[in-house]
Amino acid sequence: MKPSVAPLVAALALTAAFASPAFAAKDVVAAVASTFTTMDPYDANDTLSQAVVKSFYQSLYGFDRTMKMVPVLAESHVASKDGLTYTVKLKKGIKFHDGTDFNAEAVKVNFDRVTNPENKLKRYTLYKNIAKTEVIDPYTVKFTLHEPFSPFINSLAHPSGVIISPAALQKYGKDIARNPVGTGPFKFVEWKQSDYMKVEKFPGYWRKGYPKVDTITWRPVVDNNSRAAMMQTNEAHFTFPVPYEQAEVLKGKPNLELVAAPSIVHRYLSMNTLQKPFDNVKVRQAINYAINKEALAKVAFSGYAIPAEGVLPKGVEYAVKLGPWAYDPAKARALLKEAGYPNGFETSLWSAYNHTTAQKVIQFLQQQLAQVGIKAQVQALEAGQRVEKVESAQDAATAPVRMYYVGWSSSTGEADWAIRPLLASESFPPKMFNTAYYKNPAVDTDIAKALNTTDPAEKTKLYTDAQKRIWADAPWAFLVTEELLSAHNKNLSGFYVMPDASFNFDDVDLK
Repeated sequence: MKPSVAPLVAALALTAAFASPAFAAKDVVAAVASTFTTMDPYDANDTLSQAVVKSFYQSLYGFDRTMKMVPVLAESHVASKDGLTYTVKLKKGIKFHDGTDFNAEAVKVNFDRVTNPENKLKRYTLYKNIAKTEVIDPYTVKFTLHEPFSPFINSLAHPSGVIISPAALQKYGKDIARNPVGTGPFKFVEWKQSDYMKVEKFPGYWRKGYPKVDTITWRPVVDNNSRAAMMQTNEAHFTFPVPYEQAEVLKGKPNLELVAAPSIVHRYLSMNTLQKPFDNVKVRQAINYAINKEALAKVAFSGYAIPAEGVLPKGVEYAVKLGPWAYDPAKARALLKEAGYPNGFETSLWSAYNHTTAQKVIQFLQQQLAQVGIKAQVQALEAGQRVEKVESAQDAATAPVRMYYVGWSSSTGEADWAIRPLLASESFPPKMFNTAYYKNPAVDTDIAKALNTTDPAEKTKLYTDAQKRIWADAPWAFLVTEELLSAHNKNLSGFYVMPDASFNFDDVDLK
């Protein structure tokens, strides 16, 4: 059977029609894997939509390319001793793209909007702990919380926490999602949802000398081969993600550079600890020993992953290196025998995704487990099945999930959002994502105490203890941390993929 060239022809025809205006002046074209859901980050759940709006929106705090938190529109902050108030000093002399002033009132308007449940914004949950936002003076704002929450400033650095022009919010109302007005380096030009989103240089940008390019054109191109073709024909300057199967092809092109960036995206196999045989810690430990993580990284991720070294990946604040778990099938079989399963057992293994990489992962896991006597029926769930079977389960005692392959990235860059939604006993589905139904009172206590202290040494102690307990309890098989593959034209510089799979393009330039 001859391979079809239709996707390539379609891609070239589509991009050729767009190429003439795309490369006028310094116009960067970025090809990404999916369409954007909204230009209102407070109402977005997907990382990509929150990433591209960095073109025109900024937050009080943000992250540099290594996920170190940095002030952006904020100057500094002070937390009260009881952890209930945070007073933030703002930068002065900044204008929104519509000419209005950035100030404390603008901050208040935005957080009053997201914390009002009547607005039904998707990021309400992230900010609902804010009891009130007050203007102290034109460039000082005070947040009062319902209860102490030590990662609060990290939550302000979350990609959703942008400051939108109050004048634009008043003018456009709910249509702000298609008419964004921020303080960023570029101002919004046009968005055609299935085709492109274009932004242009804002001449009044507060960082002198920036941006260094005139426009960015964001192009959603779902087909992997089409995105790769655009890079090879110079129709795009940047693409992410590069599918693993295309990596070597693009790597060999003299005008392109393939970048494998470290990530905080970790992949794991949760085990339902409320159900036999996974209620036995020896069974869970056996499964960790039964899986060759190095081989998994090669087989499913083409080598662009590393074995998980702890509960949290390196790069997340307060992460502790504890492993990886050794590959030792003999030890796995011995532990299964001690647990009362000398001949293994039968179970089910679901994947939260049905793409090619996930299919490779669960097939590999199935083979590895079979070698120690565990027969797993595998199924890659579609999005609707995932929501119905796993995320919407109402009763922990009867939840059908057993082993579940999934992943997570802490988009606030710190330990709380990497542990609490996944491993606290309060986080069983449908509330959050503790699909292991794991409960350890000592871990719960560590999490709660860490939220109530602003002392870094105390938080380090608490999060270290929690991670050591989780590692020993093994509610997951700790698999791999992915690397993030992107490609760019060698004429492009300053365009990076962040560890949380977002983007940093503050210094983007084009020769």
